[in-house]
Amino acid sequence: MSDALWVIIPAYNEEAGISDTLGALAAQQDSDFTLLVVDNGSTDDTCATIVDFAERHPEMRIHVLSEPVKGTGAAADTGMRHAIGEGAELLARTDADCLPAPDWTAQVRCGFASGLRLLSGELRPRTDEGVGRAQLLVVRAAVELASFAGRYRSGNQDPSYLGPYMMTPGCNMAITAELYIEAGGFPRTRIEDVHEDRALVNAVRTITTDYGRRRTMRVYGSQRRVKAWGIVKTLQWYADHRYRPELVDIR
Repeated sequence: MSDALWVIIPAYNEEAGISDTLGALAAQQDSDFTLLVVDNGSTDDTCATIVDFAERHPEMRIHVLSEPVKGTGAAADTGMRHAIGEGAELLARTDADCLPAPDWTAQVRCGFASGLRLLSGELRPRTDEGVGRAQLLVVRAAVELASFAGRYRSGNQDPSYLGPYMMTPGCNMAITAELYIEAGGFPRTRIEDVHEDRALVNAVRTITTDYGRRRTMRVYGSQRRVKAWGIVKTLQWYADHRYRPELVDIR
């Protein structure tokens, strides 16, 4: 077996869609990884759906772990630390409403082989959720603009940072186990409180410059917030929660 790669997925009430995510991972060209889904207190049949999928795909190494403390940061951190305790050397994360490209895990390995210790992948919008083409193009352009603007935001500037800011979507990132521990991991927070991916990146920036963006590492992200809130409010949400809806967990 090559370096032990674990894929971590935090999940909350994802019964309706997680099978698509699991199916995308089952179709990976590089299947040498262990999949860990962290159920974050779901009240639907998320866990049963995962167990059923695992029974139908015995060739995959699939585990389910429970984290009752609400929050993507808490769930992702629990999964990462459990994987490390089980021998993981390389960690990748996606989300339960995303579709990794068929070569995603292969590209993760290529990124690590290049010497990087933190990888930021290419996030593209899903095209199967009824969002119009024009809106999808706006979303892609907005992600690129946010990535560029993030380098100059005051919150990402500090003399202790060794390298430039790099926007790293939590649903498409990978990190070595050693660096994850050294950086302190994801903050154990709710998505409403802190963007845990941004916090982890900035912690890494105080340690090393061995991080980089890998456009060939593609994940297609859900547009359900765009459908529910519209583009402007969705962008405001991701920009430090300038839009705060009553219901965050859109399903």
